[in-house]
Amino acid sequence: MPTILAPAKVNLFLHVGPPAPDGFHPVCSLMAFADIGDQVRLEPGAFGFRLAGEFGVGLEGEADNLVTRARAALAAQVGGEDEFGLVLDKRLPIAAGLGGGSSDAAAALRLMRDHLGLGLSDDDLRGLASALGSDTPACIDPRPWIAEGRGERLRPPPRFPALPVVLVNPRVASPTGPVYRAYDAAVSPKGADAPHWPKAFPTVAAIADALAACRNDLEAPAMRLNPAIATARDALAEAPETLLARMSGSGATCFALCAEPAAAVDLAARITQEHPGWWVKSGTLGGSR
Repeated sequence: MPTILAPAKVNLFLHVGPPAPDGFHPVCSLMAFADIGDQVRLEPGAFGFRLAGEFGVGLEGEADNLVTRARAALAAQVGGEDEFGLVLDKRLPIAAGLGGGSSDAAAALRLMRDHLGLGLSDDDLRGLASALGSDTPACIDPRPWIAEGRGERLRPPPRFPALPVVLVNPRVASPTGPVYRAYDAAVSPKGADAPHWPKAFPTVAAIADALAACRNDLEAPAMRLNPAIATARDALAEAPETLLARMSGSGATCFALCAEPAAAVDLAARITQEHPGWWVKSGTLGGSR
């Protein structure tokens, strides 16, 4: 069956400004995509939508989700629907700060376009994706992006190599809305500022050093709401393999950058042993060309 990875999106930094009159917050963020994620697949000869995977049960009863909205948006664009079913194999935790729903929707759009031979460009798909969420257009081409505005203004970041990473979620949900409301009680004075960076970072250590001078402005409010996030972040930060530890997005997933893939594997194995109830994965964030 035709299958596509919907990669986890990791916010390596996330600078957030005060809410605008329309309620949206301006952001500046470096987003990178992992070789870890959900899977979306087509079932030819069938029709409908079904869930699978470890975290699929958390979405049961939600007939209207981002994947089904993506299918409806594409059908409205091209006219009609083919006889196939869509399956979302949900392998990422829900409300985890990994852009799972946005990445799932973007992956579904790409898979349907390619399977049906629709001849739509990535820009065409981004137009559809923009109505599905601020992060979804970036997920159409899952490579590193600097996102600004509401997240819809995208530009390439400085070049950097692939980044060995460990993702840790203490299995608590961190819904975006409450985290932003908690953030609004103490808005960062720096707002959605963009870092002044060189054109390239030659090593993992070099970009980790630059990222250390950045922030995730949602980290502190998310940790106040869910102290387990701080426990997970601290477990990564204290590890000798870790170059940088931070929360992604609005949480609850935290990440650690490591200098070498073997170090990420070792760190993930140790965290799993010390915290067997947590969701822990090692992998790689794609670099910027």
